[in-house]
Amino acid sequence: MYKNINTALIHGGISMDERTGAVNVPIYQTSTYKQDGLGKMRGYEYSRTGNPTREALEALIAELEGGTAGFAFASGMAATTAVLSLFEKGDRVLISSNVYGGTFRVLDKVFNNFGITYTISDTEHPSAFEKDITPDVKAVLIESPANPLMTVTDIRAISEIAHRHGLLVIVDNTFMTPYLQRPIELGADIVTHSATKYLGGHSDTVAGLAVVNSKELAQRIAFIQNATGGVLPPYDSFLIIRGIKTLGVRMDRHTKNALKAAQFLKAHPAVKNVYYPGLETDSGYEVNRSQAKNGGAMISFELKENYDIRVFFESLNLIMLAESLGGVESLVCHPATMTHASIPEDIRKKVGITDGLIRLSTGIEDIDDILSDLSQAIEKSEVK
Repeated sequence: MYKNINTALIHGGISMDERTGAVNVPIYQTSTYKQDGLGKMRGYEYSRTGNPTREALEALIAELEGGTAGFAFASGMAATTAVLSLFEKGDRVLISSNVYGGTFRVLDKVFNNFGITYTISDTEHPSAFEKDITPDVKAVLIESPANPLMTVTDIRAISEIAHRHGLLVIVDNTFMTPYLQRPIELGADIVTHSATKYLGGHSDTVAGLAVVNSKELAQRIAFIQNATGGVLPPYDSFLIIRGIKTLGVRMDRHTKNALKAAQFLKAHPAVKNVYYPGLETDSGYEVNRSQAKNGGAMISFELKENYDIRVFFESLNLIMLAESLGGVESLVCHPATMTHASIPEDIRKKVGITDGLIRLSTGIEDIDDILSDLSQAIEKSEVK
């Protein structure tokens, strides 16, 4: 591991082609590999099982997260599904009180059918979390900051409690990336990413990654990855590697812009609530500061009752209404009807995902243009 992550982003893992000296790992666009005889392979046999381009990405993310091994999948949900496939009938997983809607959906509508159940837990408060641990609980799945309310979980504290009870700790690090937060160093056993987001960084690739902290978990995930086959193709692996090379410079701009946008929204008379752990007034500020470089680039907020969010969305010019996040462009979404629509309304409201909640993925455009667009859209949305 390079001492400085900015160097590791570019040179970590398998960063070049030893055979030719190419400074970028080639795209090995092949499904199969010639064998020199029965049982005489050159390291690869079939690209579902192993591919040099995918292998380079897997080595890179493992190094960046400080893990034992990395695995690349066709989407973030494919990575999450592979990790949840570690469990068996009768097992229960605790999940943070607000998580990505797709994570909730796959547990509620898919794994539930196989007898793997879940409980929504208040991981923001470790003592409340510990009370939810029953004999059938085998793991806790955390997002910190959580999607979409940016709730912060003390990963160290939860890991300590979980390991005392023999649980695996799974952390979705999509929002922070290893550039801002390294969950394995904080006690996590498994880290997942929707690499579609900041790691790819350009809204042009769908991908998922998982990193584990032990050889035993690596063997189990490798078996699941090969057996179920949801692997990332070579070209997409190449694109994620390329995106990671500029992760540091992009995240510096993303987070600088996000702090200014959060401060602008916090001070705006039309804004009722702002959720951003980079603000000193945020309830998760101190814990987040202890485990992450800064507050990240995701902000959620609510306008006051005399503002029409439909008009707000329709009035934006620069910032686009769209699913996803983490690209160079600024995006907004309406969690209740978009990213978290799969969560039943009663559960959404219970955890605080209101119909008026707006989520902003702060891009790397000029901050003055971002703030100007937010300002004019808010002004137009006032109901007079």
